[in-house]
Amino acid sequence: MKLCILDNDYLDPAVAPIYQSYGAMTERLLRDAGATGQIDLFNTMQGHYPASFDAYDAVLLTGSRADAFSQEPWVLALRQQVEQLLQAKKKLIGICFGHQLIALCLGARVGRAPQGWGAGRMAYQWLAPDMAQGRTDLGLLASHQDQVFDLPEGATLLATSDFCPVAAFAVDDRVFCVQPHPEFVEAYSAFLLDKRRVALGEAQYLACTDSLAKGHDGAVVARMIVAFIEGVPSPV
Repeated sequence: MKLCILDNDYLDPAVAPIYQSYGAMTERLLRDAGATGQIDLFNTMQGHYPASFDAYDAVLLTGSRADAFSQEPWVLALRQQVEQLLQAKKKLIGICFGHQLIALCLGARVGRAPQGWGAGRMAYQWLAPDMAQGRTDLGLLASHQDQVFDLPEGATLLATSDFCPVAAFAVDDRVFCVQPHPEFVEAYSAFLLDKRRVALGEAQYLACTDSLAKGHDGAVVARMIVAFIEGVPSPV
């Protein structure tokens, strides 16, 4: 397996020595799920990309504090790269911001969620149990104030919730996207919740913090991503 991770953020200096980057967190997640082979990381905020994507089996887009619909130059440059990768039918994986940006490039509406922040451990209905070892419900760690409002044309809905109706989707064997963060660990989610305590309000902050004690199913999604990259057949 040869995977390119496009890392779309920097971590807060208070936690960067622990977690390094979203790309590094994602690589650890996939390695723990059995991924072998070469995984290369590039920071798009710095304008770093591989000279060519041709040798990669897939390209993964991480989360970001930025909006997928932002007009920041680096986001516009990334959108152009994603549009080209879609045209070339390169396998794409999107997480949170990556999920939103790929959906946007596929013609879906993406914007600020009127219901506010999705944070802490959130429950999702998984609609393709054959991909999830028979599971129909997954708990995953989330941190987002934007959402995908429409299922992209030709896509299959994989996960949904009342809070986030388009929580994961796939397009044939070419695109796999999830809104929550399978690569997060509880301690990192707790750090983000502490940073956003005022924005969340005390009631939501306490509820989200308490939710972390329930654990999460990021490893289940990680195995799906590895299977997707390796071309293991799935029901979608």
